Amino acid sequence: MAGGTLLATNDVSRIEAPVTTKAYLMCAFAAFGGIFFGFDSGYISGVLGMDYFINLYTGIPIPGPDASDAVKAAFTLPASQKSLITSILSAGTFFGAILAGDLADWFGRRSTVILGSGRLIAGFGVGFVSAVIVLYISEIAPRKVLGAIVSGYQFCINIGILLVSCVDYATQSRIDTGSYRIPITIQMLWAIILAGGLFLLPESPRYFVKKGHIDRAATVLARLRGQPQGSEYIQQELAEIVANHEYEMSVTPSGGYFASWMNCLRGSLFVPPSNLRRTILGTSLQMMQQWTGVNFIFYFGTTFFQELGTISNPFLIGLITTLVNVCSTPLSFWIVERFGRRTILIWGALGMLVCEFIVAIVGVTAARPGENNGAATQAQIAFICIYIFFFATTWGPGAWVLIGELFPLPIRARGVALSTASNWLWNCIIAVITPYLVGNHKGEANLGSRVFFIWGSLCTACFIYAYLLVPETKGLSLEQVDRMLEETNPRNSTKWVPHSTFAADMGIVQHVSEVTNTPNNANGADNNTETYTKEEHNAVTPEHKESTIV
Repeated sequence: MAGGTLLATNDVSRIEAPVTTKAYLMCAFAAFGGIFFGFDSGYISGVLGMDYFINLYTGIPIPGPDASDAVKAAFTLPASQKSLITSILSAGTFFGAILAGDLADWFGRRSTVILGSGRLIAGFGVGFVSAVIVLYISEIAPRKVLGAIVSGYQFCINIGILLVSCVDYATQSRIDTGSYRIPITIQMLWAIILAGGLFLLPESPRYFVKKGHIDRAATVLARLRGQPQGSEYIQQELAEIVANHEYEMSVTPSGGYFASWMNCLRGSLFVPPSNLRRTILGTSLQMMQQWTGVNFIFYFGTTFFQELGTISNPFLIGLITTLVNVCSTPLSFWIVERFGRRTILIWGALGMLVCEFIVAIVGVTAARPGENNGAATQAQIAFICIYIFFFATTWGPGAWVLIGELFPLPIRARGVALSTASNWLWNCIIAVITPYLVGNHKGEANLGSRVFFIWGSLCTACFIYAYLLVPETKGLSLEQVDRMLEETNPRNSTKWVPHSTFAADMGIVQHVSEVTNTPNNANGADNNTETYTKEEHNAVTPEHKESTIV
């Protein structure tokens, strides 16, 4: 590449190189970070219901087998302690996700994930991984399977939740600190695997383009696509990435550190391609994902089932709901690419709100306290499982897929970081307030099953939101998403098709000289990259007239 010319194209079908099986597997491994994320976030649900843990933090004696129902009901953590314990992790991940946006731009996407895997503070590490894994996958995965691979990340999150549920189930009866320490110890295994594997994977080529290192971008892109570095496919894909970045930099004001963050908020809320509109869309998507209420089941499901009073083994029911979550997610690999992101979010919200209202209605009628109606409780559990199925196949992966596709390269790392931080902020808010909503101690709302009226109402808001504001990005490259947002609105986005390339529209090819260690300019562009107009390029290299767009 050094001293060579990037051959651009105006053929929208040739802006991405063909990909080998090995390259697909490299992209898929990055999704493994979800196990680390899921294990950490699912750990607390079982711990909050462990006898030893409750005794340790409350001092209440563990009830014997002959204890009265009143004694058993009183043996639980107060809402204040549940709220504090659960929200601490979410608070740490919020700040970790924000910090990850800077680190991913300074040191690279891969390096930030490795740093998060070897973290000293749990919340910060999970925040790094949850933000940057999605960014990394979105920038390296082929566009035709990008949704499926990011859904694979959600699948790995669910596997992590399932694995920790199994570990919690196995250690729940221990009457020592091993009941909650063993799950934490096992978590180290996933961090070691993730960090070790990422050392073998390349950095994102778009990160190198952002830094102006075009030669290095070509090298890692060739490795990711399984093509020779000098192939026309690699050059055409790289030319489109470079042209799109130059276009975005031309409309993005330059400045220092704080200005780079402020760029995420530039533009009008009423202009779809504006940075402000994209940032609000990304952060609100993650907010809405939390509003579905699914983490109520994964964080407080065990204690919620205990408080229903008609379930003999709440840990087992919690394990079943997690298993449904895991087994349902692989279906999203297909539907996210077959039906698209927008469609599955609309129908997923509709399915969830119906299930949640049914659970709530049954809970205040046939399954209300005192009825001891086992069949009604079983019906509630069945609809909770159906509700989890809808989440796992739609909003679970769909929100993560979209935030990885929405942002232009100059603000992508920070945009994804803000969106992920929004997820953790609302995760924290829900973790703080939910114990007070369903707790049965003095001063607590004791809503029980009625809490599903709240989740159902919020899912109704998700349905309206998805219909009005979510665009369709299926089958588009990250650069084509930029163009689509400029030319159409969310409700008509499913009809939009690519019709030109950025390289063709800007009328340039890139001439890349030998990359040196000279500092980048203020915009992050390489000082050694020159642009030529169509007429200039044809005058210099007429032999490329057939295959080169300038």
